[in-house]
Amino acid sequence: MPGHRATAGTTALLTLLVLVLAGCSTSRGSDTAGDGPVRLTFWSALRGSQEVVDEFNRTHTDIKVDFQQVPSGEQGGWAKLSNAGRAGNAPDVATIEYPQLPSFTIDGVPRDITKLLPDSVRRKILPQALDLTTFDGRTYAVPVDIEPMVFLYRKDIFTKNHIPVPKTWAEFESSARELKKAQPRSRIASLFTTGGTLYMAGYAWQAGAQWYQTTDDTWRVSMDDAPTRKVAGYWQRLMDDDLVRVEPGSSQQWRAHLRSGETAGYLAGAWAAGSMMASTPDGKGKWAIAPMPQWDPAKPKVSTQGGSTFMVTKDSRHPEEAMKFISWMVTSPDALKAKLASGVSSAFPSVPSLVPVARKEMDTSYYSGQDIFGLFGKQAEMITSSWKWGPRMVSTTTSGDDGLARAGAGSGTVLEALREAQSRTMPDLKSLGLSVTTD
Repeated sequence: MPGHRATAGTTALLTLLVLVLAGCSTSRGSDTAGDGPVRLTFWSALRGSQEVVDEFNRTHTDIKVDFQQVPSGEQGGWAKLSNAGRAGNAPDVATIEYPQLPSFTIDGVPRDITKLLPDSVRRKILPQALDLTTFDGRTYAVPVDIEPMVFLYRKDIFTKNHIPVPKTWAEFESSARELKKAQPRSRIASLFTTGGTLYMAGYAWQAGAQWYQTTDDTWRVSMDDAPTRKVAGYWQRLMDDDLVRVEPGSSQQWRAHLRSGETAGYLAGAWAAGSMMASTPDGKGKWAIAPMPQWDPAKPKVSTQGGSTFMVTKDSRHPEEAMKFISWMVTSPDALKAKLASGVSSAFPSVPSLVPVARKEMDTSYYSGQDIFGLFGKQAEMITSSWKWGPRMVSTTTSGDDGLARAGAGSGTVLEALREAQSRTMPDLKSLGLSVTTD
């Protein structure tokens, strides 16, 4: 069954989960309103959630959902959900991103939904997406989207300067040199000093790295394994040779460079296509999207960047109804249409059968009519399932970003930043009672 195979890096997590969940109360949650419908609470930072809830409430009589918009994770949403979980009053349903799911699972916030998730729904979800929410055969969240990494690039700049769109990382470096020579103020992409650790994770994942694994109930942390060292050395060279722009991710200066053409490319998840349309409207007709450059074209691999899941919390009194709501949100064309009515989105659905809905609802004239969802679908099939996120990724990424900022300022290297992230994460993992090694 998709997503149910045991994978390395899960047994120790499951062992800890059993201990944590054994002490969790499941007594609090939403109640029915007398003899009326079951009422659920739903927290999410995803745009369009209110429209989705409105459509669900309009078309369902036995379940009604009360929605609360929460800040995005880094702006307080994660802390809010974590605090609610500790207090025993988490909502029935909540949104969580893939990298944070293991941490929340260890803290006992989501419920084990292995038996709640209908087989009819499970079969519809892309296995690579469900694999990221499943630990040792136990599922803790339902993927809503999966975001294969791609390369967004200024087609007009590449064409004008006769620069080939890179298919490999070697060609990416070559194209970066050609672009700098042709337009000295322009760079092919950015190395981010904030949020950059998760991007580095995506690059390392694609190269075959495994930052987190477990053997015999012991976590092995290796953020400087051979594939990671290759990736770190590659980006260090690009930075040292001034072939990429070094700047904070999602910053005003980064967006200004995209608008001016001084940054001519962006490596990111599929969601970024819609974000580019919204933030850089004057780029219409100038941008195109290509597959992620490969290390070995004969063995193509793709990683993800971004993406969200829905969890039923351990505090919900109505887990079956909560699962019905989630199943509808993830699989229903009406749910996706309601979400897309709130604005442009290129998020790739975790349920491939919904791609025609996403394609129909999006005007791709910004990308000169390119079938971007067809591209995303092909890339999603190549996502490698060897990767697992760690138990405390917020701490890990914060530490890594500090190191990347110093590397960008000329003090330290990309590899040193990742090694520091590992070193500073170790005490957090040990405080959870985990057996941890870096050997």
